[in-house]
Amino acid sequence: MALKLMYITNKPEIAQIAESSGVDRIFVDMEYIGKAERQGGLDSVQNHHTVEDVRTMKQAVESAEVLVRVNPIHEATDEYTSSKQEIDDVIQAGADIIMLPYITSVSQAEDFLSYVGGRAKTMLLIETPQSAEALDEILELDGIDEIYIGLNDLSLGYHKKFMFELLADGTVEGLCLKCKLKGIPYGFGGVASLGKGMLPSEYIIREHYRLGSTCAILSRSFCNVDKVKHIGIISSTFIDGVKEIRELEAECESKMSYFRENERVVAERVHAICEG
Repeated sequence: MALKLMYITNKPEIAQIAESSGVDRIFVDMEYIGKAERQGGLDSVQNHHTVEDVRTMKQAVESAEVLVRVNPIHEATDEYTSSKQEIDDVIQAGADIIMLPYITSVSQAEDFLSYVGGRAKTMLLIETPQSAEALDEILELDGIDEIYIGLNDLSLGYHKKFMFELLADGTVEGLCLKCKLKGIPYGFGGVASLGKGMLPSEYIIREHYRLGSTCAILSRSFCNVDKVKHIGIISSTFIDGVKEIRELEAECESKMSYFRENERVVAERVHAICEG
């Protein structure tokens, strides 16, 4: 099954290019509360999208889902509304999926699911040691549609030098297995165009397939529209980049079929032996 690809933007023309190129989800990123402080000045993506951006993206696309990352669970202050109000607002604006970031307790996940109340799909972002270590308990909650493992913040929380250390040391695999056993779809990390990144993205995509992941964020380096201004170049970057990813996925899928067929034969023969 092809990965559901997600791209962060609040620009209608970019959303339409992404959608027409095969991107499945347009990602509106409203998270900003406490983000700069906890990421310690790293050159990470820090957007400040708004409820109006959610409405604009919903109107801009035809079949792509609009995914909205809201702020971590918080109370209202003079500067911003409460989590409940923020979630109500993005649902009214048309959000198809709502992502909760920076979970540090099971009760925060529970509050989030209660606030959404089945009005949109829910995605919990596991990106803190607290949420990773409480994942078994979190997965017992009702109303979770998907889990996403955020490698940037999680690697910071575990004091790693490189975020993909968590992929190499078995941390991601362990978290994926917990989700898989619960039957909840999951994804992790971000992918660039093939051949790009400190760890080239083709290796990461193969890990998505090995681990049974169902979705991935296209990273800023896939197409950095803050640096590339020519709409034709942006369009060709999306078209070529997504096409290359899909071709690699087809290769992964063809190899997976070998193991699926072997699994089927083993099950049939074990059943025949037991019945005989």
